[in-house]
Amino acid sequence: MKIVAYMAQSLDGFIAGVNGELDWLETIENPEGSDFGFAEFMGSVDALLMGRNTFEKVLSFGMWPYNKPVYVASNSLLEVPEELAGKAHIISGELQSMLSQMQQQGINTVYLDGGKLFQSALRSGVLNEMTITSVPIALGQGISLFGDLENHVQLKLESSEVLLNQLVKTKYRVVHQQG
Repeated sequence: MKIVAYMAQSLDGFIAGVNGELDWLETIENPEGSDFGFAEFMGSVDALLMGRNTFEKVLSFGMWPYNKPVYVASNSLLEVPEELAGKAHIISGELQSMLSQMQQQGINTVYLDGGKLFQSALRSGVLNEMTITSVPIALGQGISLFGDLENHVQLKLESSEVLLNQLVKTKYRVVHQQG
């Protein structure tokens, strides 16, 4: 199973403000309406595994942006809103267990979305690739992309590109140490 992440971060490494704010993403000047390669990325995955906080943030957008199955990692949510029946599913347990359940359903490539899940995947060594787009803004504080890692995570640069002459989109492969 391949586990990939696609995230935006402030230049100082935050994925959201202290209270989960994403308004800083609106500072991006995007006159061409670019999706920054997100549609192509989504075409490469079978399903999403997102954290409960990320799910609740997406719900606040007022429209469901995904046409792939979405699994919401939560030990407290019991069901998804009725309008998302068949589109979003609650899944619980430890990360490895959730991924195993998804794999048993024939899912081979998972897009992992959410800070806590991302950090858990890094710590447990299951993340294979990450695409991080850095936005030229310093938040000073907020929700950290990487958080506190107990060990170094070695990455191999796969590609890097400048978007709209302001963002830097970088793709890394996670180098898993042979034990």
